Amino acid sequence: MDTAIIVPARLRSVRFPNKLLHKIHGKPLILWTAEQLAREAPGIPTYFAVEDEELETVLKDAGYNAIRTTGNHATGTDRIAEVNNTLKAAHVLNVQADEPLVQGAQIQMLDDLIHGKADMATLVFPFEKEEDFRNPNCVKAVLDEKGNALYFSRAPIPFPRGLQPPIPSSWFKEVSCYHHMGVYAYKRGYLEKFSHLPQGQLEKVEMLEQLRALESGHRIAVGITTQKTLGVDTPEDAGKLERLLA
Repeated sequence: MDTAIIVPARLRSVRFPNKLLHKIHGKPLILWTAEQLAREAPGIPTYFAVEDEELETVLKDAGYNAIRTTGNHATGTDRIAEVNNTLKAAHVLNVQADEPLVQGAQIQMLDDLIHGKADMATLVFPFEKEEDFRNPNCVKAVLDEKGNALYFSRAPIPFPRGLQPPIPSSWFKEVSCYHHMGVYAYKRGYLEKFSHLPQGQLEKVEMLEQLRALESGHRIAVGITTQKTLGVDTPEDAGKLERLLA
């Protein structure tokens, strides 16, 4: 298999327990994501790497591929690596189960990046609102001039020293700071290597698994999309999504 989408999924969310089963207009959130992937990326096989029997049942009853994983993984990427040990896809696209608005063009951009020189890739989009820039649930990414990630943080980076609030929208366009989108891509060999790396201190502090790659000296190629998405991290996000889908 050349490329597969693997979606890690579990119910033990700290900020929003059982969010993947939270119903949006009567349908569990995870099924909104599953339907979006089937519609936007019909040519790429999609599998859900699930920790919980309840999620497995919901997905399989709706006709989707769900594979149970062990419950001792530190991150979703580790869960994906376990599933790909069976699938053996040469390229793996990691879409989050709480990203129900992911677009086909974004998936294609991620696929193109990982079929190039990069061993790992992700996507970002421009900030538009200062409240998002200061929100710790909106992860910030700063890039180098070659389009590789320098750092990811829940803190507002780079710090706008000398700039009095409010921050003008033009400022975000002038600096290489972007809103990180929770999607990744890996070449198979690097995915296996990543899953065996020890968790780094920065990863533990920020609770951002992509920092494990940077801390260990590996590069992450970054694609910039102009299409915004909405990751559901909190009940407030679920309310926003419900209004968008109304």
